[in-house]
This record gives sequence, C-alpha cells and structure tokens, in this order.
Amino acid sequence: MDYPLIGREKERAILTKAMQSGEAELIAIVGRRRIGKTFLVRKVYAEEIDVEVSGIQNLSTKEQIQNFKLQLKNSMQQDYIARKTTNWLDTFQLMIECLEKKNKVGRMVVFIDELPWLSAPKSGFLNGLSFFWNSWASKKNIIVVICGSAASWMIQKVVQDKGGLHNRITKRIDLQPFNLYETELFFKSRNINLDRYHIVQIYMALGGVPHYLKEVEGGLGAAQNIDQILFSKKAILRDEFDRLYPALFDQAENHIAVVRALAKKRHGMTRQEILKWTNLADGGGTTRILDELEISGFISIYYPFGKKKKDTFYRLTDEFSLFYIQFMENKGNKGEGIWQQLSQTQDYKSWSGYTFESICMKHVNQIKKALGILGVYTEASGFIAKDSDFGKGIQIDLVLDRRDHIINLFEIKFYNTVWALDKEEAEKLKHKKDVFKLLTKTQKQVFLTLISTFGLNPNIHSVGLIDNTLTMNNLFEPD
Repeated sequence: MDYPLIGREKERAILTKAMQSGEAELIAIVGRRRIGKTFLVRKVYAEEIDVEVSGIQNLSTKEQIQNFKLQLKNSMQQDYIARKTTNWLDTFQLMIECLEKKNKVGRMVVFIDELPWLSAPKSGFLNGLSFFWNSWASKKNIIVVICGSAASWMIQKVVQDKGGLHNRITKRIDLQPFNLYETELFFKSRNINLDRYHIVQIYMALGGVPHYLKEVEGGLGAAQNIDQILFSKKAILRDEFDRLYPALFDQAENHIAVVRALAKKRHGMTRQEILKWTNLADGGGTTRILDELEISGFISIYYPFGKKKKDTFYRLTDEFSLFYIQFMENKGNKGEGIWQQLSQTQDYKSWSGYTFESICMKHVNQIKKALGILGVYTEASGFIAKDSDFGKGIQIDLVLDRRDHIINLFEIKFYNTVWALDKEEAEKLKHKKDVFKLLTKTQKQVFLTLISTFGLNPNIHSVGLIDNTLTMNNLFEPD
C-alpha cells in the first residue's frame, strides 16, 4: 500500500525551498534509524529523483562500488556503461557522465542513502563525493541529498567535515520522532482508530518513531498492542535496544552508559553528575556524546529557572529507551498479558507520571497555543529547590517565564479519569508556589497551571489555586 507522508511540515518546506532555489544544493539529513529519512525524500521529490543509490551494510569497498554502479544503471535507465571502475573517484566520474548524458531540462536530483555504509575506512568514498560536488555538481542546477542513520559518522565526517566537504552543506535536516499530532495522523492514515488516551499510552512506550508505530494494530487497545510489540515471544522490538545505539554511534557503549545513568535519575542530571555516574572523562569526547544523543532525539537539555548555562541539566526523553530499561531489560517479562500485570504496579505509576511530564515538555508550543501565548516570547525551564529553612524541597518540571510579566508553574498529572484535587495535594501545590516566589523573588504574576489527561474536577481545594487547566487534547495540535 502506498502510504502518504505524515506531518514533517518543516522538513517538507526545507526540501521544497531547495527545489525552488535555483542554486546547487547539498542537503544532509541526519536522524536515528527507522525515523523515516528515506521515506521523506522519496515522497517530497517523488518522480524528480534522477539517481538513487544506497549503501549496504558490511560490504567490501569493491562490492559497494559494484552495488553503486548497478543502482546507477537502474536509476538512469540507460545502457550500462561497461567500463570498469576500481575506486570511488572513477565511479563518481561515471555518475557525472551518466547525468550529463541524460541532458535533463530542469532540476536534477541525486539521492545517496546510507552514506556511512558506503564509506568504509580508507575507501576513498568521501574523496569521491567531494570531487563530485566540488568539481561538477556545485556548478549545476542540481540537488544532492545525503542521508545516514549512523549519527556519529554523519556529524563528524559530513556536517563537521574539515576536508573537501567543509562548509559545503547548504541545508541540514535533523529528523526527529513524530509528535502526538503526527502520531494521531499516522494512525488515521492506516485506518487505526484509537482514542487519545490510548495513543498517549502507546506513545509513552514506543515514542514517535514511525517504524515502531507501524507495528500497532487496529482493534487492539494500548495495553494489548504494547504486550504484542514488546513482550510477546515474537515481539518485533524485543531486541531493538541492543541494535539501536551501535547502529547510530561509534563507541556506543559510552552513549548507552549516559542513557542508563539518566534513566536512574529521571528528572535530570548535570554534566558533572553524568560524569560521576558513568566514569567518562570530562572533555570533548563527553561533549560529543551528549551532542550526538541530543541531535538524535534521545536526550534533551533543560535550563533551571534563573540559572546560567553551566547549570544545564540533561534528561532522558526517548520514551522507548526508558521503557526498555524500566520494564524489559533483565526482567524476564515475556508472554501475553505481561503489560496488563505490570500496569497495576507502583513502578508503572511512577514511570507513567514521569513519562507524561516528559511528553508535555516536548510539546511546549502546543501548551503555549492552548494558553493563547504563541506570540509572546517565552523561556521554558524547570525549578528545583532542596530542603531548607522554608521546609520540604520542591521540584517543578516545567516553568514558562513570559515576556508579558507572567510565569506559569505547571503541575502535570497522568490519570485515568478527571482529576480531583484533595486537601493534601492542594497544600503541596500552594507550598510549591510560595517557595518559588520566595526563592526567585520574582515580581511577575505567578499562575499555577494543571495539565492532566482528562482535566480537573473543580472543588473547594482547586478554586482559587489552579489558574489554568489543560488536557491531553491540547497536546495533539500541530506545531
């Protein structure tokens, strides 16, 4: 079935603008495996692609060149040029000859996928690509799109290359997982009818990776789908965690160590805390690891309210990785019905609350839209205060500091029905607000804002305390 391209509005716009620019374009697309890089390019450029070639994992340089030439033949639909090419320089010269022979009127598009697999160490592939771009393509009415799932390689060897491709990238796309709006559209495009509560639960376990979401079956609820995709004997994603990071990163054990550390302290760690938990050295190598994890969408950076950049803290925000470490790894959880059992435990309540908070923090634009402040300059942060003379410490995961002299403090609740505030919870919220105002000495208006799955049941405890109420429905808006 020919499925439509879902969402990706910003990425589509970049590719469309490149098509209309009238200049040679070298576009790099970086993203984790299974995120939909190839699908995006094929859908946006469709019949415009003149050449599409892709590397194959674990082939020798000789085999990669042969594979490249076969794909070149199939793409160009020309008589096969029989002359031998034994290196990448000559092979790219062959592609130039094929493109010139085609003599196309209008834009030419060349799509080179899985670049890291084509470029074995000392193979000379990057020299060949640099030759192709610098000596020929950059002077033509052409778009060259290069993709690769190996984020480390793409960033170091292409985006930050100091050789022949230095500063040659004209446009870059860091393809991220779907948000909730795109996830809902994705399910509808496949005739899967799930309400938003079930979609949120699936998203909390799988995240917004299209390849994972396509395993969801219609006619099954969230719990049944999670059981089938992650816990059954034939679960398609049971071993995904072990394959995921090595496919993306060089020395992936260090990236995994950071992910595991952040999974233990869910509300985030500073760089120094990460170093302590992982025994990584404090230097450029760790900076690179954190950058690569952030670019690939596994971790997010947050700034504590009123603190400087050096106080940055990092959170694990890849839903699948957290779910795997929490419920699957070394747990022996296998078979049908496991998730229904686990979802009744205290571990589930703790995980679901944190994960829903994390999802809300990814959807700040949707939250701003719901509050009617999209046009107001706003800084998003968190706030932490330890136990002190004022009493018990507090943590506020999301703070919106607005230019219109207002601050929103968010209380985020994942609950299976409309939430009702009791006296004890009301006192905690009032304490949070009072401590925040005391320690920050802010002169701005402070509003307490609730985000919950199904909203708030107003009562004597909430009236006058909760200023705004949002539901999960507000998160399902486009960016």
